[in-house]
Amino acid sequence: MIYSVIVDIAASEVDRIFDYKGEGLQVGMRVLVNFANRKTEGYIVEEKLTTDCPEEKLKTIIAPLDDYPVISQDMLELGAFMRQAYHLRWVDVLRLFIPAEMRAGRVKTLSKRQAALTGDNVDEILNSLKSNAVKQRALVSFLYKNGASMCAELNAQFGNAALNSLVDKGFVRITEIAVRRTPYKDLNGEGNSRHVLLPAQQNAVDTVLANLQGRFLLHGVTGSGKTEVYLTIIEKIVKSGRNCIMLVPEIALTPNMLKQLRDRFGDNVALLHSGLSVGERYDEWLRLKNGEAQIAIGARSAIFAPLSNIGAIIIDEEHDSSYISDFNPRYNTLDVADFRAKQHNAFVVMGSATPSLSGYYAANQGLLTLIEMPKRVNRRPLPEVEIVDMAKETRSGNRGIFSRLLAERLKQTVESGNQAMLFLNRRGYSSFLMCTKCGYVAKCVDCDISLTVHREDGMLKCHYCGKKYYMLSKCPNCGENSFRQGKIGTQQVVDLLNNMFPDVKVLRMDADTTQTKESHGKILEAFSRGDAQILVGTQMIAKGHDFPKVTLVGVLDGDQSLHREDYLATERTFQLITQVAGRSGRDEATGKVVLQTYTPTHYCLQLAAKQDYNGFYKKEISLREAGCFPPFCEIVRILYQGEREQECIDDLTSQYAELTNLKARYPADFMYMDKMRCPLKRAEKKYRFQILLKLSKNNLDSLLSQIYAVCDNKKKNSVQVFVERNPQNLS
Repeated sequence: MIYSVIVDIAASEVDRIFDYKGEGLQVGMRVLVNFANRKTEGYIVEEKLTTDCPEEKLKTIIAPLDDYPVISQDMLELGAFMRQAYHLRWVDVLRLFIPAEMRAGRVKTLSKRQAALTGDNVDEILNSLKSNAVKQRALVSFLYKNGASMCAELNAQFGNAALNSLVDKGFVRITEIAVRRTPYKDLNGEGNSRHVLLPAQQNAVDTVLANLQGRFLLHGVTGSGKTEVYLTIIEKIVKSGRNCIMLVPEIALTPNMLKQLRDRFGDNVALLHSGLSVGERYDEWLRLKNGEAQIAIGARSAIFAPLSNIGAIIIDEEHDSSYISDFNPRYNTLDVADFRAKQHNAFVVMGSATPSLSGYYAANQGLLTLIEMPKRVNRRPLPEVEIVDMAKETRSGNRGIFSRLLAERLKQTVESGNQAMLFLNRRGYSSFLMCTKCGYVAKCVDCDISLTVHREDGMLKCHYCGKKYYMLSKCPNCGENSFRQGKIGTQQVVDLLNNMFPDVKVLRMDADTTQTKESHGKILEAFSRGDAQILVGTQMIAKGHDFPKVTLVGVLDGDQSLHREDYLATERTFQLITQVAGRSGRDEATGKVVLQTYTPTHYCLQLAAKQDYNGFYKKEISLREAGCFPPFCEIVRILYQGEREQECIDDLTSQYAELTNLKARYPADFMYMDKMRCPLKRAEKKYRFQILLKLSKNNLDSLLSQIYAVCDNKKKNSVQVFVERNPQNLS
């Protein structure tokens, strides 16, 4: 038999099929092959009877690496779709489908030794032992009473010698058993909790289940009960014998959703995300692969869960930019979900309080079924949002980060025994360190980015590549010891709050405090228990959380994402403010929100304060149409990066000339084209340049295939060229 193999080497030169001989193997298996005079892993993607390769050159597959296909046929079809849609290499796609640690045998099933009595007649065993063999006799009695037990436990209690002696005498048998590594073992719900659906929730469930192959956009305000809709839909699908995938945008949101899913479905839920340990991720993937769990939950990568017979894919907070991968391999999770749903005749439900403009536009065009949930559960009012003009605060002498109104509201909240959340999407202590004498700014040596001050560990950190530097005691440029720091980060906010309220416990949630696997859940659980009255955080706290005692939300810098040179800036700002405001007043007490800004009259902030999504959509979509931005066109970015600046420029210049010729052939389809340095000029030792294109949708597929062909024709192997469609980050 001839097997077509993709070798596990990430190089464009070998991004093609190689034929090998073999017997008794299956498509989707990982195999060990001889490639370029060395043993290399690969994936079987096709089985056939003949080959164009000469018989004398055809090598034989050395061995399978697993006893089952790790990649199913439908996943291979998904891989082919992703290759074409996003111009990816085969190996980069296939690596998405299995736990990374499976490659090179870095993870295996965990097994432990278990001991059990070989016979049922315990009296006979005890009579065979000497009376002074106290530990052996006690161990036999223990096994008789408790049944098979782990050897580690028995050794600790009775000693190795006692156990080994009983094994040698034939009274005890030791076997190896597989042990499952379970993430968040202690994260379990109350047990089978259900809520009676309100009319709006029931309508949403009925609308979805009436058409099991549709695409739905669930637009529900914060606190409208979207999660209960998701759980009810999953329950119906699982009862019908089909499987489900549930996606959340951030790892920080998985503990809460996992708890609710386990509460409803018990051990039928498996968690997949990059924050798990090596063993946990492998075991959860294997449970899904073997059919031991029907529900996969996780962040973006969970869309590749190895499930068959999928009935539903649910994407919470569908607007979130994290669903679009902005590093290799680049892909859009929503597109992948649509493809998998079509493969399995399943439906997709995308939910959000602030849907993406593209998604809402598609719903208005009839491409999605729109379901509206405009009221909070039990008709609780949306929080009252007060806008504070920080320019006025400054002119009146208040130069601190807290406005007088926010400080007063915080005091009232603390004294009443309620909780507050403060949102600032900037971690660290301050955003940069500058010499006041010569203007020197501390920057990362590998990236064109200023270093952030982290006072807790006395370091300067690059938030792009993660490199750390010692804090400066004097300026390396002029030798002076006179520094000023940039904008305040979450660390400094906590310090200020501790000074304002010395007897109040404050928690912080950002990328620095959530580096360990279970840190997200521990912080959220502590705040939910009331261990702290104030939670300070970045966008991790902005969505998906439900804390009944939170009656105040403070947005410390409403302008942070508003004035960026990006057509998505106003949309992201509206979404962030609306989402974080929605954390307030979700129980009986009325919620309040203080929104601090230097541009209080901006339409984005005014409409966010009113929680007026439809008003914002109408305003923003008209501006998008007038300026011809997505969804009315396709933006394509071609990114060039390499360690030698001139080589990047050479490749860019050459391909720009080819694209100029292409533009001349299709003048009506090229609305814009230009080449430039990236705003982030250098990152992780690589220089960065880009070509930006704005394309009509009329002839898009043909244009993209020709653009991909141009990008493949590069001069230098040392230059990386990536094509991004509608990128979420143009820096």
